[in-house]
Amino acid sequence: MNRQAFRTKVFKWLRRLALGFVVLLLFVAMGRPVQIYLDSQYHGERGPYLQMLGHDSVTIHWQTSQAEAGMVRFGLQPDRLDRQVKEAQAGEKHQVRLTGLKPATRYWYSVGAAGQGGNGEAKASQFSTAPPPGSDRPSRIWVLGDPGYVSDMVEWVRDSALEWMDEHPRTGGVPLDLILTTGDNAYRSGKNREFQAAVFDIFGDLLKRYPYWPAYGNHDARRWAYFDIFNFPEQGELGGEPSGTENYFSFDYANIHFVFLDSEDSDRDADGAMAEWLRRDLSATRQQWLIAVFHHPPYTKGSHDSDDPFDSRGRQTDMRENIVPLLEQAGVDLVLSGHSHVYERSHLLDCHYGKSTELQADMVLDTDGVFEKRGERLSPHAGAVYAVVGASGHINTGTLDHPVMAFSKSELGSLIVDVEGTVLRARYINQLGEEVDRFSITKGVATAVKRSGSCSPSS
Repeated sequence: MNRQAFRTKVFKWLRRLALGFVVLLLFVAMGRPVQIYLDSQYHGERGPYLQMLGHDSVTIHWQTSQAEAGMVRFGLQPDRLDRQVKEAQAGEKHQVRLTGLKPATRYWYSVGAAGQGGNGEAKASQFSTAPPPGSDRPSRIWVLGDPGYVSDMVEWVRDSALEWMDEHPRTGGVPLDLILTTGDNAYRSGKNREFQAAVFDIFGDLLKRYPYWPAYGNHDARRWAYFDIFNFPEQGELGGEPSGTENYFSFDYANIHFVFLDSEDSDRDADGAMAEWLRRDLSATRQQWLIAVFHHPPYTKGSHDSDDPFDSRGRQTDMRENIVPLLEQAGVDLVLSGHSHVYERSHLLDCHYGKSTELQADMVLDTDGVFEKRGERLSPHAGAVYAVVGASGHINTGTLDHPVMAFSKSELGSLIVDVEGTVLRARYINQLGEEVDRFSITKGVATAVKRSGSCSPSS
């Protein structure tokens, strides 16, 4: 074989190899959406869980292994479920909205197929509707941080927190009102079966009674299951301004205005759609307390570093520089995040929008953990507490030396927040049921430190 023929043969071989490689890439690329779709599905039983709970309504979800038209029977007594709502169409996934309920009232309910006999009292569970918006009825909030790891550890955290709540009953009402998370509800890739294992298998009995409000984490975002499983008030159904998206939203519960933001997928620019909605929402609320929840922490030195602009592709920096100023201008009281698998809790802080080395003394308004704020309602730049709650299912470590933090520890646990009138009290309970950290915020203290005027991201 002469040299030219050899070159021609090699060229043809390389061309076939390159073509085969391109075909392989196209096959993989085309198969990826199919795999994501399949991973986002779940076929099987899933017990009832509460979503979109308000003062006069609630949505009850559940799933069956076979298609059927679902029905919810409910009433004021467990042995008298005398009201019912039926689904119009049969399916495996069921979603029934109950409306016209009384505020701050306990209801009993059961789920099943339309046309079943009896009233289902043997399987009845219960929930309590929210108090009227603006009321100062006490509220208890349980915050789980990155709970999506399936292990004994998250069960230890669950059981120790529930035992602590039993031993320390809150003032009046049921033992608990809301379950919040700081994101990453299912590891490692947000598959529907991972949500089943991490959320419903571990917390299922609780989700029948208490509404579950998860933040959107980076692991949740890897499949489509998250928004299929949960639903959120994108049209302002529970108070707050309509956002037009389930990625970020707000709702009122008693005297608290909750804002859930998307630090993962949505535009985090100061003039982006989320920020513009946030401005409208915060300017409209008249609630006494403001609590913000999102996944990526603006301040952390745990398993992530908020000083590093490349960490998490700058999401922590974006939230600190572009979103935190809007929250502080509105008078935010508590900001909850996860992502770092540690627990960190700040001093009473205001106007710190740069790296940790740029912290100035006058940005720390109070340090003793018994924080006081001027005004009984939302007051701009009166200070906020930032808590990184990311160790309910797994722990990592880091330098844990961010200067805004009053307390930092790599220890499993969850945060229990009680709000009563003008006082907020929070406690971090570890996997042994021990109270590792506590802080409180009291409003309406005339002598409390408050910044005069506003501050800019460059201050």
